[in-house]
Amino acid sequence: MRKLTLTLSAAALALGGAGIAVASHHSGKSADVNGDGVVSLAETKAKAEKRFTKMDANEDGQLDRNDRAAKRAEKFAKTDTNGDGELSQAEMTAAREARSAQRSERRAGRQAERFAKMDTDNSGGISEAEMLAAREARGERRGDRSEARGERRGKRGGRKGGKGMKMLRMADTNNDKIVTRAEYDAAVEARFAKVDTDKNGSISEAEREAAKEARRVNRGERRGERRGERGGTPTQ
Repeated sequence: MRKLTLTLSAAALALGGAGIAVASHHSGKSADVNGDGVVSLAETKAKAEKRFTKMDANEDGQLDRNDRAAKRAEKFAKTDTNGDGELSQAEMTAAREARSAQRSERRAGRQAERFAKMDTDNSGGISEAEMLAAREARGERRGDRSEARGERRGKRGGRKGGKGMKMLRMADTNNDKIVTRAEYDAAVEARFAKVDTDKNGSISEAEREAAKEARRVNRGERRGERRGERGGTPTQ
């Protein structure tokens, strides 16, 4: 199982972005190309195609261990700025600082998005009433997630694989540890259909939010299960 995870992890990342994730609204990264507020299957496929092309490092039309090796080599070469075939401490430090800067930029973007959502009157500041409304909304969401977790636990028994492995199993239909373009496209369409709950061929803002909430619930469930497993394991 670990071998499968390592071999097709690139495919898992690609499918994760090409499915529900591309239907989300993230500063300029949405698949909603024409800006009409909904994401069509054609827009989703166009976004997925770009992601597949990026992940298919050796351009052989499939995602497998060779792409992962090519990505590692590409990452190494990018870090090895003087091209001497070795990574110096200075080069590794520079790469680490660059990653930190990228994380900070993404974090700042998320914070700005949350602020804008709280600032309901667009005044440029958060009033006490807006702060209270945001707090109450968070409380309601937590309550909804707790209720959903309880319902899900009642319906299922035992822990199943994470999202990455589920996507791998879904895409790699013949279990050959290779995700072909045909398998990838089929998985993208299946995940689109899952979010498109009213089956009208497009994903609305409400459906995006519902999918996002479902992911939050699933993450909370997995964290709770992991905590339960750690708590139930006696220490030596």
